Amino acid sequence: MSDTVQPCTSRGAGDFCLTCLLTSAGLLAAVIASFAYLDIDFSALFSRESASGMGDFVASFFPPEAAPAFLQKTAHGALQTFATAAVGTLFAALLGVFFALPAAGRMGEAPRQLARFALNVLRSVPELVWATLMVLAAGLGPFAGTLALALHTIGVLGRLFAEAIENVPSTAELSLRQAGSGSAVAFLYGTLPLVWPQFIAYSLYRLEMNIRMAAVLGFVGAGGLGQMLYFHLSIFQQAEAATVLIAMLLLVLAVDAASNLLRGRLAT
Repeated sequence: MSDTVQPCTSRGAGDFCLTCLLTSAGLLAAVIASFAYLDIDFSALFSRESASGMGDFVASFFPPEAAPAFLQKTAHGALQTFATAAVGTLFAALLGVFFALPAAGRMGEAPRQLARFALNVLRSVPELVWATLMVLAAGLGPFAGTLALALHTIGVLGRLFAEAIENVPSTAELSLRQAGSGSAVAFLYGTLPLVWPQFIAYSLYRLEMNIRMAAVLGFVGAGGLGQMLYFHLSIFQQAEAATVLIAMLLLVLAVDAASNLLRGRLAT
């Protein structure tokens, strides 16, 4: 009889699971050690002075700035943020398809490994790091933010597109090849129609995420609402910052609603 501990999935609800117990104990020890290492002072966080200071800071954001000139400036920043995210996502989707084909093994094993390595590198670098590098390379402004979002998103969408191509049934493409069609034609008519809705859904989801990230990239000089927010907070203009925050929220809600509507139509 083997002494190997059986997986929990093969045991009944009343059976003792040593693996589960050891895993839970290890996680609990890691959490306790993390709190001890960080030395978090919860008493200071929830003290009367802290609560009063946080309350005064939040109150300084009200009422938001509603001057017509500033609202127009904020609307321009929102449009710039949306354009940055949209263009970056579009470039990423196009180049993601370009990388997805070799990453899915359509061009041999060596191109597959090379494409996957490139995609891993692109998505392993956070958008803020890419933005910092692009600001140094291309200067301040939305162009740097667009490049940063595109570079990171290529890595994400390329991997998702490659997995969609790998997981789609190959029956239609094989039938076209057996009928005498070339590899490109068989892919275009046999595989692409099956994965195209997934490509669109993935791209729309990344657009939603890039809208949020584009607003953050402004903190490193990439333009848009984030740059406005950083500027007004740095000079303690909380009323103006509140207006920018509201614009960020409205932009994200509008893009989320439109994206959900489009994905719903694709699913029907």
